[in-house]
Amino acid sequence: MSKTALITGSSRGIGKACALKLAQRGFDIIINYNTNKEAADKTADEVSSAGVKVMSVQADTSDANQVRDMFRTAAKEFGSIDVLVNNAGVVNDSYLLMLNTEDLKRSLDINISGYFNCAQQAALKMMKNRSGKIINISSVSSVHALLGQSVYSATKGAVNSMTANLAKELAPYGIQVNAVAPGFVETEMINSVPEEKLKEYLELIPMKRFAAAEEVAEAVSLLADGTLSYMTGQVLILDGGLSL
Repeated sequence: MSKTALITGSSRGIGKACALKLAQRGFDIIINYNTNKEAADKTADEVSSAGVKVMSVQADTSDANQVRDMFRTAAKEFGSIDVLVNNAGVVNDSYLLMLNTEDLKRSLDINISGYFNCAQQAALKMMKNRSGKIINISSVSSVHALLGQSVYSATKGAVNSMTANLAKELAPYGIQVNAVAPGFVETEMINSVPEEKLKEYLELIPMKRFAAAEEVAEAVSLLADGTLSYMTGQVLILDGGLSL
């Protein structure tokens, strides 16, 4: 019997790479998106070429009601949710004195509340089977200070703490909770960064390159498929040595 993975924010970037990688590993896939239905449908088409079942569901992960409805729809269609990849997030780089309350609230709502909302609904489904994997996408910014990322760093630090605590809480139910913390990854997001700034970032990385989204997805797949069956509450840092 095939297993099912729900990946939030999976219409593009790291989330899309995770959806494709898990499909290659035989998982049925639920693609979550918030606004870009066209991109989600395109990702769904690519995922289906792996011969697995796939559907896309719209939901703003910061809205608990929308998340509950998404999981109900997914469970009705697939029967169970075996893996949750909490990936949907936002980056609003800003220095402290330039920070506005609207951006602050949005970051907290999506990067923290959104993860809790999805983890809660996933745990409810997984407890019935006494089995499941919750994988939170964190960031090297959670352990390494980068100028202008105080809010983003704070939210990802919260993700790390959340990961450890949920792992301890859910272990008796057979649910593993871990996090993957990438450094700079070649996605659409990084393409918007000015070239001079990218050169500065590269100088900070001992391996002198950015990660491919597929490399992050590979780490996620190892946690999802049971290869690391005795690991829980941990944060895997994939940053090319940036945080050393």
